[in-house]
Amino acid sequence: MSYSTVIQRIECEDIVTFINASFACTRQQEFYSDGQTQAFSIEFLHEYILGNYRRLYARTLAAGINHFNQAQIIVNLLAAGSPGSAQDRAEEGALIAATLQALPTNRAFQVLKKLQQRRVNNRRTRAIIRRYLTQHKEPVFAAVKYRRKFRAAVAHAHLKLEEEFGPFLFSLKQQYHFTNPLFESYRKAHYSHDAIYELPYTVAEGLAAKHRIPREKFLAGIEKQMTVGEKFRLQKAAEKAKNVTLEIDINKIEITRLALYILSLPITVRRERYEKLHQAMTESATRALRRVPMTLGKVATVLDASYSMSGSTKKKQRPLGVALAASYLLRAASQAYRAFWTYPVKHELLVQARGQTPLGERLLDALTWQPELVVIISDGFENDPPSGAAEVARVYRDKLEPNYHTDIIHTNPVFDAENYTPRQIGAAIPTVGLRDAEDIPTMLGFARFASGVVPLSVLEDYLSKRVEMVLG
Repeated sequence: MSYSTVIQRIECEDIVTFINASFACTRQQEFYSDGQTQAFSIEFLHEYILGNYRRLYARTLAAGINHFNQAQIIVNLLAAGSPGSAQDRAEEGALIAATLQALPTNRAFQVLKKLQQRRVNNRRTRAIIRRYLTQHKEPVFAAVKYRRKFRAAVAHAHLKLEEEFGPFLFSLKQQYHFTNPLFESYRKAHYSHDAIYELPYTVAEGLAAKHRIPREKFLAGIEKQMTVGEKFRLQKAAEKAKNVTLEIDINKIEITRLALYILSLPITVRRERYEKLHQAMTESATRALRRVPMTLGKVATVLDASYSMSGSTKKKQRPLGVALAASYLLRAASQAYRAFWTYPVKHELLVQARGQTPLGERLLDALTWQPELVVIISDGFENDPPSGAAEVARVYRDKLEPNYHTDIIHTNPVFDAENYTPRQIGAAIPTVGLRDAEDIPTMLGFARFASGVVPLSVLEDYLSKRVEMVLG
């Protein structure tokens, strides 16, 4: 093997490691590692890849990584100044602008806040901020809901404001009337209880506390202004308040969040509402596949329901929720499908995280069914027996694969901070990080690079095509 080939393999492994980490890591506490260790690992990876592979680092924005790491890349690229090549400057700027617009609004304003905190105020940064604020799909709503952050971003970018934005952001107390209804409701809400219920929930909450409105009265009155996600997060608080019930339309929740909601319910409630919850999960999977189409043949999943899949205090039940959502999504995308949980599960929605991790036994069961694809969803901590799945995969590759060809892929929703990548379960099984079940189509497309045998040129071509898709 030539020296240049070795260098290219190392470069490819570096980029694959970073993208894998960016699929799964959110710098939050996991079952086996604390948040500080997670933060140190992912920040090191960002610095290393930016310093050595800037073009590919920027193109990672188009690879389907999670929002947390997209935000980190945007801040780091803007803080590093512009690249020397005009072509790289144009592509990088377009990627940053497109990614910032696609981020959830709260995430985007966190990016703008970090830029202010790090005192990044070069000409390119100001242009990106101006473009984001002026092209926001709901600028009035954003100005009200994120007023302080919006105002700080305007000042940071030296942006000239039109219509009533300036008075609303910078001289609200001196104004006696706004023609914009939402601006006017916000102004009146400082003096009128009734106007509070015309505002977004997150804005109204602070004003309700200022007016000392009882919690149960406030929740009952503001419900019509709350998003599905806000109702989902506040359900327990509503249960504690007397005579308050937040109606959650489970038919509008994305599949991973819906799975987490179902797992948060007591087993008795899940059993009573099983048919309705099952239908909602099925319909949510169908909606997800309309957004990102995926058609598969005969598919088996090996799903980890061991105790460590219960997650951490920061990410409670998340690994198990991703596995549950992925099962429904893959079932909807497959011509034939079977799920093999690490312990027998008659009704999937009643699954609980408990016991050991016999991945090897379940993988053997799945391969016996002779599927075209096996997707393992696990945090990678196998202990019953240790390395059982790796040994099953090795024997299968060596002895049986010529007659029964099956692709085996491990998707891991947990980032292993000590190894800077989602934990693997064997050299014969490529491992890909996974944040949400909705990302599975992207994960399956990227899995071929996780095997470590694909040349760097193929990876570069893959990222280049992803960039073309993002930029239209």
